[in-house]
Amino acid sequence: MTTLRDLPSVDELLQTKTAAELIARFGRPLTLSAIRETLDKIRVRFSSGSITVLPLHDLVLAQTDVLLGEWIKPTLLPVINASGVILHTNLGRAPLSDATIRAMDMVSRGYSTLEYDLQKGVRGSRLIHAEQILQKLTGAESAVIVNNNASAVLLVLSALANRKRVIISRSQLVEIGGGFRIPDVMKQSGAKLVEIGTTNKVHLSDYEEALQEQSALIMRAHRSNFKIIGFTTEPELRDIADLAHRAGVFVMDDLGSGALYDTAKYGLIHEPTVQESLAAGVDVVCFSGDKLLGGPQAGIIIGRKDLLDKIKKHPLARAVRADKTCLAGVTATLLHYLKDEAEREIPILKMMALTPKQVKGRVEAWIRELGRGEVVEGQSTVGGGSLPDESFPTFLLSLGVESSDKFLKRLRMQNPPIVARTVNDKILFDPRTVLPEQEGALLVGIKNVFEEI
Repeated sequence: MTTLRDLPSVDELLQTKTAAELIARFGRPLTLSAIRETLDKIRVRFSSGSITVLPLHDLVLAQTDVLLGEWIKPTLLPVINASGVILHTNLGRAPLSDATIRAMDMVSRGYSTLEYDLQKGVRGSRLIHAEQILQKLTGAESAVIVNNNASAVLLVLSALANRKRVIISRSQLVEIGGGFRIPDVMKQSGAKLVEIGTTNKVHLSDYEEALQEQSALIMRAHRSNFKIIGFTTEPELRDIADLAHRAGVFVMDDLGSGALYDTAKYGLIHEPTVQESLAAGVDVVCFSGDKLLGGPQAGIIIGRKDLLDKIKKHPLARAVRADKTCLAGVTATLLHYLKDEAEREIPILKMMALTPKQVKGRVEAWIRELGRGEVVEGQSTVGGGSLPDESFPTFLLSLGVESSDKFLKRLRMQNPPIVARTVNDKILFDPRTVLPEQEGALLVGIKNVFEEI
């Protein structure tokens, strides 16, 4: 009669050649832990009657191998984005330029001048990196980079408006992805929220009335992920800034998207640019690095030097500071703009600049390679909390399948995974968001799925 005593012991398993191979691949401590857990699972299944025959050495170690593979399987993977959403938040937003990737790689491989002054041979400051480039690009007096735009907003409010009144229009008390709410951030900073106007209408007189009481600043939060249309009124940013300055109060603009180029040139509506915000008289501007700028995740703060000096010295600045790879990547991305090569080098700008004719040509080439599919008209979107409801014409590869859900799942199981979309059981692939170097893997993945079903 088979009993648990017949199950191989840990020591017996460790003496096998297969165990030695596992140890070479995964290390002894992890392998030992996996063997023990595998044996524990077998004991539970045997005791419950779900199995009646105990596995021999080879099968136990085969199950251990599977378990080890599950333990070390990465959860952060590169994917092919064929959805047509350029700044896909769930897929990591902006892909980076080659120069940006090289810059981040170089500072990661060894030591760097992160906080070291080569001229003086003493400790330096990480806060200076990219500042000069931002000054030249935008005309700002000073700049600092933190780890994301939410941190930037929190830091500015904490440094300049703690326990003080901050005036903001009700139409700008927004919530963006992940439950991030402007009012909650303002509360965490210690600022006292002063709401003015209504959801759809705010007048300059509303700001003027609120300024009758002593306040720290006026904040504008640009609605980068939704629109208010219809019966609406909102004063110009320049008029708000003029009013604030006459009252001895400064203005903060949370732009979010961080456009340095006019998006209207790509057939989209005009997204307020960083330069326009400063030109309107805004004192401090915050924006993201990984949205319309096209760089790595970062929060960028620019504006008046006296205010930036206070921000840089605030204790929270250390908690939200950017690391060396972020600083290197943002600097390299900004250099593309400074050298007037951004549209040639930054992937998201190249995607937006693609003409429908160019996109259609890629679809036709895919169809020739696959031997199936058809070209259909469609729309690409910017996404990523930028340019809400804005889309522009594209062409799509359309594939008819029996079950779109099963097909999409199999696409996601490919290596690399493929993310597409579906309409009426047609699988749609938008070439606009597929990087040229990924085309081969995309077509192989599609062929594999058709062979599997």
